[in-house]
Amino acid sequence: MSEIQEKAEAQQQTVIAYTMNPALQPPIIPAPATRQWMDDTSQHFAYRCLPMVIANQAGWLLLNTQTFWVTWDGGNEIDSLVIEYIDCDDAPQPAISHFGHGILTFHIPYLFRTSPGFNLLARGPANTPKDGIYALEGVIETDWSTSTFTMNWKLTRPGTVLFERGEAVCMIVPQRRGELEAFSTQTLALELNPELRFEHEQWSQGRDKFLKDLDVPDSEAAKLGWQKDYFKGKTREGIVKPEHQRQLRLKAFTDNLICEPSFPTLEEES
Repeated sequence: MSEIQEKAEAQQQTVIAYTMNPALQPPIIPAPATRQWMDDTSQHFAYRCLPMVIANQAGWLLLNTQTFWVTWDGGNEIDSLVIEYIDCDDAPQPAISHFGHGILTFHIPYLFRTSPGFNLLARGPANTPKDGIYALEGVIETDWSTSTFTMNWKLTRPGTVLFERGEAVCMIVPQRRGELEAFSTQTLALELNPELRFEHEQWSQGRDKFLKDLDVPDSEAAKLGWQKDYFKGKTREGIVKPEHQRQLRLKAFTDNLICEPSFPTLEEES
């Protein structure tokens, strides 16, 4: 188990999703590392960007339960946005027009409770562009609030957008309240940190050489294809950082509507 995971296990922070109506229970899953558009890139090169892969996994996804088209005529009225459900069954309809102004509203039929001092950031699924519509974000104090919240998407222009069954419509991310405000910030000249400046210059020179050598047949750069130091959590001197993460291991929400809920924690690294 890594040091990061050991700390997480010791703290035992919790997120509980209380279900009020089993008929209204969209699946909640740990966000996967993959995205379809990343799969479609040449040689899957998008997955070489580890910061983006980590961001893909940094939360839990709530999945849409009904396939539907949403059409906006550009007006500000509630009926300026029309929703046409494709699935012809008796399942509850998850989205409505409630605010007008081209805003699509998803009901989130859970009452979330987080550990004391923790909020939930509700946002769209990370690194998942969707043409014609944008996910709005909100931060909710779920350690004390007794109300549910909605997930809202804003159409960016008049037109029609498809939401499919099983598509992620909300990503929830716990955040410790007040943590951002605790940071002191400043801008400094790099010359004030000679050691860091030297290390950066060494990296920059190495990067430039690597890019030039990519076009040289049989060169080391051509054989490697791309630099992997950051991906491996390794400095240019070959020092491996023990707290480096290449994957997040979020636990799944347990489905336990009768017994006492199990609190989700990070899985132990095998």
